[in-house]
Amino acid sequence: MTENKRIRFVLNISAEQYLRYYQGVSRRISTVTEDGLRIEFPARNIQRFLTRDGIQGMFEMEISPANKFIAINKIR
Repeated sequence: MTENKRIRFVLNISAEQYLRYYQGVSRRISTVTEDGLRIEFPARNIQRFLTRDGIQGMFEMEISPANKFIAINKIR
């Protein structure tokens, strides 16, 4: 059985920037992983990490072997 993949990336999104996602102006986050790959995912997947300062930190996304989203966790 193939294991889930884990992808690490850093986000530094101000509260004002995230407001555009919240308002529906933009619905997807685009960032570069530690390995240099560009990934894109729905902004709602990181909403739980939103503070009044925005969303900052190192995150790890878990995806299935079929590239289906499983979870995002903040690791730093």
